[in-house]
Amino acid sequence: MNIIPLFVVIPLGSAFLISLLGKRIKGLPDSLANLGTLLMAGLSIYSIFLIKEVGVQVYKVGGWTPPIGISMVLDGLSSFMLVTVNLTAFLITLFSISYMKKYTAKWKFYTLFMLMLGGMNGVIITGDMFNLFVFLEIAAIASYALVAFGIEHEELEASFKYMVMGGVASLFILLGIALLYSLTSTLNMADMGRVLTAQGPSKLVLFVSVLFLVGFGLKAAIMPFHAWLPDAHPSAPAPISAMLSGLLIKVLGIYALMRIFFNVLGAQPAILDILLVLGTISMVAGALLAIGQEDIKRMLAYSSISQIGYIVLAMGIWTPLAILGALFHLFNHAIFKSLLFLNSGAIEYSTGTRDLREMGGLNARMPLTGTTSLIGSMSISGIPPLSGFWSKLIIIFAAIQSGHFVLALIAILVSVITLAYYLKLQRYAFFGNLQDKWKHILEVPFTMKLSMVILALICIMAGALLLPGVREIFLKPAQDALYAGKDYAATVFESIR
Repeated sequence: MNIIPLFVVIPLGSAFLISLLGKRIKGLPDSLANLGTLLMAGLSIYSIFLIKEVGVQVYKVGGWTPPIGISMVLDGLSSFMLVTVNLTAFLITLFSISYMKKYTAKWKFYTLFMLMLGGMNGVIITGDMFNLFVFLEIAAIASYALVAFGIEHEELEASFKYMVMGGVASLFILLGIALLYSLTSTLNMADMGRVLTAQGPSKLVLFVSVLFLVGFGLKAAIMPFHAWLPDAHPSAPAPISAMLSGLLIKVLGIYALMRIFFNVLGAQPAILDILLVLGTISMVAGALLAIGQEDIKRMLAYSSISQIGYIVLAMGIWTPLAILGALFHLFNHAIFKSLLFLNSGAIEYSTGTRDLREMGGLNARMPLTGTTSLIGSMSISGIPPLSGFWSKLIIIFAAIQSGHFVLALIAILVSVITLAYYLKLQRYAFFGNLQDKWKHILEVPFTMKLSMVILALICIMAGALLLPGVREIFLKPAQDALYAGKDYAATVFESIR
């Protein structure tokens, strides 16, 4: 139980030490950030086995028993998200060691990075609605600064747009929390769920659900709340693009939606129908907009909107198989989208451009980057036996099983479109004849290559997570925690006792 607060203490403590000593001691920011993320990745993996052995854990902050005191909850869904976030974050900080040398003040980058990571971990483990909002804001404010890290005109404009829309989203979320507090007189999620179950359905809860859908929909960049994302991703440094697309929109948007809608408010049919519609629109529109892009990172940004659509669609179907598909695709997308953004960073690091029209034949000089990019591209396109194939297949089967045949067909067609624009990326960037101006470029440094290779290996091997023995440890506890709905309240209070 005492490991639970470490997921917040370690990154926030690392951020404090880096800001205090990072400028004076060379190499300290790299060492502290990588050590911190590695330690949290290890603790996250340990938490999965802890849940299997002893069940749900609740940490009482300050010793005050919930619902009076603040609680931190570690259940199957929390541990699943912690592994996804911290494992990917470690590989991104590993990539950053060499990549961020071209920017000044690395210590500022790592300080903000660890603040953002601490905020995300806090959102995952908190059992309190207001603290969820506080941690969400810590992560969001750090991400606004990181998008503007290059301090060029484009970065500052994208960051300002992102900050304005993020601020609007936060207002919707805060208003929703205030209305729920006025209705239930508690901020503890489990207690709030228990009170709402006793009170039964009401129009106010439905109104709050709409507020949360808009607020967290903006954070997740679900269409039509996506306008900030295509500008923010190309502007940010590659490691931050990987964090934004691979992790931040999942934690502040999708995870928060899942936890609040299904464990606190309960799965309401009207909201599930809206999720089906928004998921389908995001899938289709994101894919169609990605096809026409010439900037690699802008293409990947629209691709993120499309892939988030798959997860939201599966949430709307709301069957055990659909929930399994949503969670598995969330994990897979964190891995292969982080890999693809790091690939784009490697290309920009060596060539100085992100424009596909200026590339061609880069495989000759950057074979490892080209190979890992191909693996990531094929995985996100759903090519067997890579990880993306299995999660998309589960979502399509869930749609067929629940009678949504048209949605299943749309999901298949969107996957074909996804394959088309990723083949375009491979063709323009890596295949064909090498241009004369790129004949002297070199492959990226070792730590960047190592990070990309590990992510590519996970893309190849992640299908094994569906094997019976492994699925029961990693995916099934998260699936059960989510599908249990408002039973979350009873589980948490039982664990407190």
